[in-house]
Amino acid sequence: MNQSYHRFTELFLQLGLPSDVDGIKHFLENHSPLDPSIRLENAPFWTQAQSTLLRDEILQDADWAEVVDQLNAALRRGKQ
Repeated sequence: MNQSYHRFTELFLQLGLPSDVDGIKHFLENHSPLDPSIRLENAPFWTQAQSTLLRDEILQDADWAEVVDQLNAALRRGKQ
């Protein structure tokens, strides 16, 4: 099995979002905290393609699943 480790910045690139430290920080600040009742892939700020990518990676427990989980946790922590 070919398991890869993906960085947070790489996930943001896959999602078509700014992937530099400031861009990621800005995204998290603007979209946190995500309501616990909303599944990550159903958050209103995603495009259809982004939502599909996130959902598929989690459902398939794919290479990206771990970093998607990290994104989910970061969005749920809220503003700090």
